Amino acid sequence: MSDPVRLEQRDDIAVITVDHPPVNALSQPVRAGLLEAVQRAAGDPATAGIVLACAGRTFIAGADIKEFGRPHAEPSLTRVLAALEDAGKPVVAALHGTALGGGLELALCCSHRVAAPGTRVGLPEVKLGLLPGAGGTQRLPRLLGLDAALEAMLTGRMLAVEGEAAGVVDAVLEGELTEATVAWLRRRLGEGLAPRRVRELGVPGAEALPAGHFDRVREQVVREAPGQVAPLQIVACLEAAATLPFDQGLNVERERFAECLRSPQSKALQHLFFAEREAAKVPDLPRDTPVRPIRRVAVIGAGTMGGGIAMCFANAGHEVTLIDTDQTAVQRGLEVIAGNYRRSVSRGRLDEAAATTRLARIRPGDTLAAVADADLVIEAVYENLALKQQIFAELAERCRPEAILATNTSTLDVDAIAAASGTPARVIGLHFFSPANVMRLLEIVRGRETDDEVLGTCLKLARDIGKVGVVSRVCYGFIGNRMLEGYGREAGLMLLEGAAAERIDAVITGFGLPMGPLAMGDLAGIDVGARVRAERRAAGQLPADPRYGAVHDRLAELGHLGQKTGRGIYRYADGSRRPTPDPEVAALIARLADDLGVGQREIDDKEILERCLFPLVNEGLRLLEEGIAQRASDIDVVWVYGYGFPAWRGGPLHWAEEAVGLPYLLERLRLYGTLLGNEYGYWTPAPLLERLVAEGGRLADYRPGN
Repeated sequence: MSDPVRLEQRDDIAVITVDHPPVNALSQPVRAGLLEAVQRAAGDPATAGIVLACAGRTFIAGADIKEFGRPHAEPSLTRVLAALEDAGKPVVAALHGTALGGGLELALCCSHRVAAPGTRVGLPEVKLGLLPGAGGTQRLPRLLGLDAALEAMLTGRMLAVEGEAAGVVDAVLEGELTEATVAWLRRRLGEGLAPRRVRELGVPGAEALPAGHFDRVREQVVREAPGQVAPLQIVACLEAAATLPFDQGLNVERERFAECLRSPQSKALQHLFFAEREAAKVPDLPRDTPVRPIRRVAVIGAGTMGGGIAMCFANAGHEVTLIDTDQTAVQRGLEVIAGNYRRSVSRGRLDEAAATTRLARIRPGDTLAAVADADLVIEAVYENLALKQQIFAELAERCRPEAILATNTSTLDVDAIAAASGTPARVIGLHFFSPANVMRLLEIVRGRETDDEVLGTCLKLARDIGKVGVVSRVCYGFIGNRMLEGYGREAGLMLLEGAAAERIDAVITGFGLPMGPLAMGDLAGIDVGARVRAERRAAGQLPADPRYGAVHDRLAELGHLGQKTGRGIYRYADGSRRPTPDPEVAALIARLADDLGVGQREIDDKEILERCLFPLVNEGLRLLEEGIAQRASDIDVVWVYGYGFPAWRGGPLHWAEEAVGLPYLLERLRLYGTLLGNEYGYWTPAPLLERLVAEGGRLADYRPGN
């Protein structure tokens, strides 16, 4: 392998090039090569200035993820940064693609920075429960100002050098970047350019900050990121940048970085980082499995979900046909899509030209004949098995033989749908989450006869449209919704037992989920759950427990369907999504509990949390043992990206193993079974849980079939 860092001389300018595919990460060989090259160029009296550039598609994109968790290897990044900052002659970083994390911190130690058009920079460490630990918290506010730097670090967003990050660079250069940078540096040297250290700059506006400014910032961060460690530590570092000499600020950064690194939250977020990448690996799918080209997509069903799916593909450059036999529904769907794009433009997330181009990729269709030229057809009609089977039977006749047929069902039997097509090998489940154009998760449901090529194509397609794809086998609800059942069941039972709806939801949101189970049910529509329960009861798929879903079923009978009718578990003022407690519902619940013989009592927050989340985890363990999910970390990815489980807790199974402890989980499941009764098996521990506790095993190491 060639050296990852090259040094060449162009007259009086030294050019250092990092060439370490795929993203020029700061691995040990790169750090060593950089240190040697910088020291040589700095010590050469014939060198007037230095250009630091990168080969490939990006500037240095941060740390090498292969080194996460490993012992420190010399030279440290700190030594490399010191060599750049103390070179004694102008050093110009030539940025292109992205400069992220340690890559941006390295560039900030150069005396100057230039960039190619379209370059984006960022400090995304907060997404790993960390803060920038190589001087970024002290240098970036000196270039961008406190507010912009704080926003960048708290969100981890990438910023455009032509926009929010304009203060980071001295110039945006057209043409071949290294040549343009050498020419820029040579011209500026002729104008008397001298090295400038960012550390010697002041923080703009720091002296004029009002008393208590950072206390107010902390209060806001606590409101927006409750329970999270890294955001508050970032605020402390920015306060140090504004109020302390540079070297003292660096000491604060080092101390706070070490605290973040030791926190369980950083471990959880790093777990999730690797889990997302692991999810794309399917053990029994050969690496050389061919994938089919997907250019044209047809979406059947022009409702909220179908429209969102159409946007996903249009955004990624695909031609899309949005089909509904109700032409009014198609027109309404296109209007909603157009409105979504208008909002993106008004919020500055998309320019007018891009919005127009994306919208133009979506065309209407009013019959299934419109699927004839599609490479992929996605059915997104409402949850009715007979209807979906009818559609797939017709698709088999109208689609090209190589077209992939997908159902967006969230609960139904994909194998039964596939059988109706007569060509089950090309049928797969693609379960998007609402709103489909926003939510990152895509459950890829592998049917009993789904062809490997179809699966491989859909895994690649998930990446192409910006989704995190997780493979599930077929069962009711797949991974996420099957686990959701026990979570919602216990919330409903606790209502009957005397817990107030707002308290149940407050406990769950206090834990870190964006919405409690009861408010979520109001949002989804109480009639939706009631209809599913009725169908499953008729099919003998639910326990004969009269308490199960009783509150919600009664509300559905009364027409209290949630937000869409202004009344559900909660009341909603006209046009408002803000839930307010409903005394009439509380009285209804009390009467229903009396009718069912359920005694009411005080239920504390600990019981609320455990009764909602422990059945959810227990069902996840069953899914894992049954082989529905490939690995525990896949389940974590589903719940973080599909249901809003707090990422800083790592997902439900990581949380159960690392924060709760599997022995405690087993003990509490047994205890609730004793205290509450286990007639319907609600509290029966998953056999895998019992086995892991008995053997001292770890979920992280378990694979189905072990």
